[in-house]
Amino acid sequence: MQVVILCGGSGTRLWPISRTLFPKQFCQLFGSESLFQKTIHRNIKLADSFSVVINQDQYFMGLDQLEQLKTHKNHHFILEPVGRNTAPAIAIAAFAMKPDEIMLVVPSDHLIEKQAEYEAVVKKAIEFAQTDQLVTFGIKPGYAETGYGYIEASGFEVKSFKEKPTQDVAQAYVNAGNYFWNSGMFCFKAGVFLGELKKYAPDVFESSLKAFVAARKEPALRINLEDMKAIRSESVDYAVMEKSQLVKVVPADIGWSDLGSFDALYEALPKDAHGNTQSQNVIHIGSKNNLVIGSNRLISTIDVEDMMIVDTTDAIVIAKKGSTQKVKEIVAEVKKLNLEMTNVHTTAHRPWGTYTILEENPGYKVKQITVRPGAKLSLQYHQHRSEHWIVVNGKATVTIDERTFELGPNESTYIPKEAKHRLANQGNVDLILIEAQVGHYLGEDDIVRLQDDYKRN
Repeated sequence: MQVVILCGGSGTRLWPISRTLFPKQFCQLFGSESLFQKTIHRNIKLADSFSVVINQDQYFMGLDQLEQLKTHKNHHFILEPVGRNTAPAIAIAAFAMKPDEIMLVVPSDHLIEKQAEYEAVVKKAIEFAQTDQLVTFGIKPGYAETGYGYIEASGFEVKSFKEKPTQDVAQAYVNAGNYFWNSGMFCFKAGVFLGELKKYAPDVFESSLKAFVAARKEPALRINLEDMKAIRSESVDYAVMEKSQLVKVVPADIGWSDLGSFDALYEALPKDAHGNTQSQNVIHIGSKNNLVIGSNRLISTIDVEDMMIVDTTDAIVIAKKGSTQKVKEIVAEVKKLNLEMTNVHTTAHRPWGTYTILEENPGYKVKQITVRPGAKLSLQYHQHRSEHWIVVNGKATVTIDERTFELGPNESTYIPKEAKHRLANQGNVDLILIEAQVGHYLGEDDIVRLQDDYKRN
């Protein structure tokens, strides 16, 4: 069986923790592993191989996190230049498989706390999939949730799919006892799914097939931008599951949460005796039932209840619990003011390492750049800024136009505007340097790449 992990989505409802280029599935919200890594671990025993469908800008982050686990399982990545929802993502993954191969499709950003129960329901789903059924997993609802779709069931038979209900209707579903939250997890043979997709959404099938055939296959399957844009955006539920006559549902009580809001995150995190989430650098005096997530600063609360406080290095969000779905409205306003703040943290991950913005003001920006051993940046130039590099740790191999030289700690160099340049770490320890940018425009899109080991544009 191949486990297909869907890594789409930017997690805007968990901003400012989750950003477009560092979404929630790659954040360490529970201990030292990200949600993506927990998804890998959860399926290790079940999977013969992994297929990861991911935005091309997050490829190296996903690859790094997967390789950190040293799973020794076969894996490959499918790189989407833009998202087109779950039906095309699953279809492209299915085209790369043998028709009779079973695929377990799981999101990368969900939390499942009951491992034994999870493995049991997956094995039940595999039994149905082996008889050419399309299986979805219905989560036993713990309360009347209006943010989820519901599945009406009779045993393993699906009677109907329900859209997100009102509060009264959701409560009636919970009271009825035969309604389940739609988990977004699926199990079926690749060929059976593709046959149903061709039957019920032929345009999505044909355009996805065209994109798959034209894609570059090695080392990852990389979809062309125009081919991906040509696919109609559609969810697998609308395209297939709500129309097919082959659908079964496996009820699942597996400690599931999609962590779709800070309210959901509060429910999943450990708490102290007063209902406050447990965090370092946080002091509560007379406060209870609060979600507090901090960075390095000390956060203190006094006599407050039912609050959400999320502090990152460049943004703070404070809200009443129960109102956290409105975070998406905050993100829309932030985009009007500062697009980069919704895209990346002050520390951004790149294929070669990371950079951290230390200071930014009109006319200049200061970064700390860390380059992993054996890695190098693209050969590039900037149209609007010059740069000063000062090495702090390790040894830098620097190329400026036709000249290549090395710099050690406390040595520096200057890169004029429009000079072709490259930074490489040929040593065996991290290269750390301070970069000071000077110019009238300092955006990250002022990079003209001439040569790149990571095949970025």
